[in-house]
Amino acid sequence: MTRGAHIFAVGTLAALTLLGGSAFPAARPDPPAPRGLTAAPVLVSYDSCAQALAGLRAAADASVGPWGFGDGWRTGIPFGDVPKAESGSRASAQPAQEHSSTNVHEAGADEPDLVKTDGRRIVTVTRGVLRVVDPAARRETGRLDLTRATPELSWGEEATLLLHGDRALVLTQVGPELQRATRDARPRTGSRLVLVDLAGAPRLLGTYRMDGSVVDARQTGTTARVVVRSRPQLVFPYAERGTDATRTAANRAVIARAGVEAWLPAYEWTAGAERHVGRVGCDRLSRPPAWSGTSMLTVLSFDLTGDRLGDGDPVSVAADATTVYGTGSSLYLAGERPVTARPGSPRGGRWRPGPQVTEIHQFATGATGRPRYVASGAVPGSLVNQYALSEWQGHLRVATTTGDAWGSRPTSESAVYVLRPDGDTLARTGAVTGLGPGERIWSVRFLGGSAYVVTFRLTDPLYAVDLTDPAAPRVTGELKITGYSAYLHPLPEGRLLGVGQEADRRGRAQGLQVSLFDVRDPARPARLDQWHVPRAYSALEHDTHAFLHHPETGLVALPVGDDVRLLRVSGTDIDEVGTVSHTGAAAPVLRSLLVGDVLWTVSAAGLRATDPATARSLDWLPVT
Repeated sequence: MTRGAHIFAVGTLAALTLLGGSAFPAARPDPPAPRGLTAAPVLVSYDSCAQALAGLRAAADASVGPWGFGDGWRTGIPFGDVPKAESGSRASAQPAQEHSSTNVHEAGADEPDLVKTDGRRIVTVTRGVLRVVDPAARRETGRLDLTRATPELSWGEEATLLLHGDRALVLTQVGPELQRATRDARPRTGSRLVLVDLAGAPRLLGTYRMDGSVVDARQTGTTARVVVRSRPQLVFPYAERGTDATRTAANRAVIARAGVEAWLPAYEWTAGAERHVGRVGCDRLSRPPAWSGTSMLTVLSFDLTGDRLGDGDPVSVAADATTVYGTGSSLYLAGERPVTARPGSPRGGRWRPGPQVTEIHQFATGATGRPRYVASGAVPGSLVNQYALSEWQGHLRVATTTGDAWGSRPTSESAVYVLRPDGDTLARTGAVTGLGPGERIWSVRFLGGSAYVVTFRLTDPLYAVDLTDPAAPRVTGELKITGYSAYLHPLPEGRLLGVGQEADRRGRAQGLQVSLFDVRDPARPARLDQWHVPRAYSALEHDTHAFLHHPETGLVALPVGDDVRLLRVSGTDIDEVGTVSHTGAAAPVLRSLLVGDVLWTVSAAGLRATDPATARSLDWLPVT
């Protein structure tokens, strides 16, 4: 069958009248200007594409230097062909067993991961092949080679999954690669989503590609929301001769000639033999009061109950973000911007950052479809990761570090801020500052009206913070120990598990450390037990999805080197159960999950079934 091509743009300017509460306030025609430290970066929309183009050009013109913006540029990426469904047996008809789920920040907001299970099947993607395993029969029941759908992908890179019913959404990246067709080679990247039907033999339903890279995604109910970060499609001359002034002038000339399509992300989606292409419309674009014109954020919404992805119903913001935080009803985009700028090296662009502020944009996601903009706010400093954000009883709590934590005279300190929507502003209601002078935050965990903050440079203070009064948060207790926890996980009965590194008194790492804390008394947090592996490291320190905890049995599985160590945490003790290895597989164990009473571990080489009580191997399913 010949594929049809349909070209369209998302929405029209007249559609603003249909957006109701989801519309942004109208934009002011003024060009972007410097702002104070915590001025609210409220988003406003554009009245026309001409106004959007003028604003984007002005912002980019102010940001460009003799060597561009200081990072890579995206160019066009060829779209791939759609594969036919492959043969394979049907999924097990047995009822779903009790099973673990991905270790996520907030209940009700699932996060994409390398493996997913619903108790009836285990779904993985390895080297471009989606595999379905029946955990009851311990055998592969289906597979689909996705490389034929996306031949431009380097499927050696990680792919992640979201799962709902009989639908799997695969998220992956194109590139970065170099296009060498011209002498001005530039890096190119693109995001690719693949929708797969798992009802029988795995079958490809459709694909979606957009310029840019996937920042993160969250799934609430049947809706998956994917955040894509894109760069303007500009090619600067990069002249080897000339002065910085002439190079900057040449780059500004490129910006002055660019049309609005250079900034608005293009996309393509397929469904069976259909192929559709389009571009985000100007009516779907908003901006904060100050922006650089060098990046764009787009939130895509997909219904996972259907047979196609559609156009994603995109909403774009002329801003930057590196952190996505989601709850069952809200989605937050957070990113840093310099408060002031000072001259930098020529090859690093025109500026290098000064003091930082974190800008946060909140969207409501309680309903299906396109997210609705709620409010924006800003706080001093930088986030360590998404766990530095927490929504509770209508307030957003934010933990940040300001200043420099390195060198002989560190200037850093940390704080916890409490914000609340007030109109379209996330207004500050309270703050506790001055945490860990000369140190930086390594981990944060918010639990109801409390926060636990780990800072570190030479020693590890664990701060307990009372947030029950949002107008007057306060530190209630502090525990100083050597080393640090890079991840904190709540346990029953007022306990907290910390995973990180032990350190000597000079702050030098001494190997993996797991600490069991008693935080029932907020004035006197205490460490109950410690488990230490000298010269070892856990991927959990930077990949929180690698953690597994089963509260009913106290089982903890965490990666240590290429293996997984099994621990039993009960009462006041941490006991080691054993080690699970994919021996001879030449691939580190990446994930652990429970289905029924069997522990499954996943690597690029295969899946191993293990008795979690003894660490005895039960079966091995190699990737073939």
